[in-house]
Amino acid sequence: MKDVQFGELPFIRYHHNVETCVYAPDGSSFTVAFSDGNIVVYATSNWDTTWILSGHSDGVTSVAYSPTADRIVSGSNDSTVRVWEATRGDCLHILIGHTSGVLGVVCSPQGNVVASMGGDKKVRLWDLESGKCLFIISGCGSIRDMAFSPKGDTIAFGSSDLRIRLFEVASGEIRSILVGNTKRITTIAYSVQGDFLISKDNRHVVRVWVVKDGACRHILQGHQFTALSPKGNQVALYGILTEKGVELWDIETGACVRRLSGHKGGIYSVAYSPQGDQLVSGDSDLAVRLWDVETGECRQIMNGHSKPVTKLLFSPKGDYIASVSSDNMMRLWNVGSGSSRKTSIHHNGGVMNLKYSSKWNQVASCSQDSTIRIWDAETGVHSRTLTGHRAMVFKISYSPRGQLASCSLDGTVRLWDLESGTCLHILPGHAGLVGDVAFSPLGDQVASAGNDKTVRLWNVKTGECQHVLTGHSDEAWVVTYSPQGDQAASSGQDGTVKLWDVETGIQWLPKYVKCSSTVCQHILTGHSDLIQAIQYSPNGKQIASACDDTTVRLWDVKTGECSHILIGHQEKATRVAYSPLGHQVASAGHYDKAVRLWDTVSGECRHTLTGHKHNLHAIAYSPRSDLIASWSDKGEARLWDAKTGSCCWNLDHDGSTPSGGNFCSQPFVWMSSDIDSFIAGCGDGSVRRLDVIKEGDQYRVHMRWRSTNGQLTVVGACVQDCTRVE
Repeated sequence: MKDVQFGELPFIRYHHNVETCVYAPDGSSFTVAFSDGNIVVYATSNWDTTWILSGHSDGVTSVAYSPTADRIVSGSNDSTVRVWEATRGDCLHILIGHTSGVLGVVCSPQGNVVASMGGDKKVRLWDLESGKCLFIISGCGSIRDMAFSPKGDTIAFGSSDLRIRLFEVASGEIRSILVGNTKRITTIAYSVQGDFLISKDNRHVVRVWVVKDGACRHILQGHQFTALSPKGNQVALYGILTEKGVELWDIETGACVRRLSGHKGGIYSVAYSPQGDQLVSGDSDLAVRLWDVETGECRQIMNGHSKPVTKLLFSPKGDYIASVSSDNMMRLWNVGSGSSRKTSIHHNGGVMNLKYSSKWNQVASCSQDSTIRIWDAETGVHSRTLTGHRAMVFKISYSPRGQLASCSLDGTVRLWDLESGTCLHILPGHAGLVGDVAFSPLGDQVASAGNDKTVRLWNVKTGECQHVLTGHSDEAWVVTYSPQGDQAASSGQDGTVKLWDVETGIQWLPKYVKCSSTVCQHILTGHSDLIQAIQYSPNGKQIASACDDTTVRLWDVKTGECSHILIGHQEKATRVAYSPLGHQVASAGHYDKAVRLWDTVSGECRHTLTGHKHNLHAIAYSPRSDLIASWSDKGEARLWDAKTGSCCWNLDHDGSTPSGGNFCSQPFVWMSSDIDSFIAGCGDGSVRRLDVIKEGDQYRVHMRWRSTNGQLTVVGACVQDCTRVE
């Protein structure tokens, strides 16, 4: 082991206390339970959040996998036990019976029985498949710990009457009672062969019992805690209040065979590797130490936690170590190669805008950190970071010709070559921040809107400003091209929508009003406040506008007339989105937290979608027009059936604020693919892809990938990246 080096892998910071964590038996996933009642399941292949198991109404005290890793069992202070389908995140059973909080759960080695112990002084045995309660064991006082024998035919538990009872699982009858403890039992465990049982009491006395005859073979004293080796031939003794370090005792002889010295304070946690040849310990000096069990040599000291390490465990293959600390952080360490896993790097500020390119199968994101990042849409691999802006980047736009445009608080527009990542042109001219940018459908022109009241049209090839469109009497915030590319629309603080002919020399219509060197075809008036969003219909014949005056208006592009005033929002209307088929338009009220679906022909409100608890920030239709996604503060997201208006899936809270507040017009975009997928950006700087999967009449959402910080950092593990409405 002398050549072994160590490197830290991911660390995960939490907003709630970590109550317990456990690896799946096959090592494919890692589950963490929290004091807020949520359970987060991570895929160990990339450490993305796979599922958020929500349902418990109080803190989760215990989590266990079935031996085949297809079931997760959880016990909670809400007095219930839940059985989850590990591969889909579904709650299969809610096991009700305890009248007080559930203190622990454990699965039998065969995976057919679950045992739960409660504060009601009862142990319940449940059939894992059916959820039926098989036996109730009571009358023994408070239950402190329990363990199945390796064969699964017996369960042992220690109780407040100082006895250890062994029960037959098949009959629920007592097989034997081990007597001799003088203080309350806190921990029990079987040896691997099942011939010994180890117990510890609250005075730190460890007893080794012979299961066959119930005799106490050895009494080991002087430590607070114990850890049993995988081979069952050795027990590690350690404690917070002792300076003895970790002592390794032989179970057969009862002798201390080795003392692991070097800790500078009390030891909070110890774990053996699956092979039993290594041991990891965490102490009050905040370090994690790895030891060679055979020689007692400390092979590595791993630092990173800011508070004592309270729990340690090896992955099933022994190649990783997970450490949990009272600093609300979990860190992963590579035992073998020591190399840090190279993963996507997320933004250092909130994501302001996202764009998806089906042609290049990539996603671009821009951020408050003044950068633009490019991601592979399929894998989430971060391919490039575009730097140059000196301040927050508000918007980005893809060109069909392999270019990207960006606009910033620094007052410039930049054009980028996607293949090389070089900046082709810096387009100065606006006298203040530039709030929006858009490529023409052909990619030969780009439009920008600024708070200097102007809209500018730029030649992509040369970088020259072709036209300065001066017609707004206040800040211009939004600009967009018609689907045909012959017209651009802009809106802003002055409450008007202006339609512009982007070419010169086109014949004017009678209602045309000339603005600067380009033709302003129509000034659409009627709104009385800031217009936050405008969008052309897919056929380009209609425009929808959303205004702070609470109304949405539909305009005829040809005549400039308002065909419908859509009234219903109680507060500012801030977002609009046409369905890809054009038959429906959705609007969002930022403060009234409602999405409304309108018929584009009649102007009739078909559905009002309510349920969001926080201010709405974005809405978008799926490519097939059958689903609508909405996103609000705190990362709250919902999927709606566009035809019926019913909620298909919801994400109540993901712990991260949305991207950039009111400035973020699109923190997520749908992808055009065989699977309904959308890319979401968050205020914590991360970008994630979620796949929407329909099974019968229900939907579930699976996280495909998530960008993270340099060493696979996930900020805010209370992030509910995927859950499902039951």
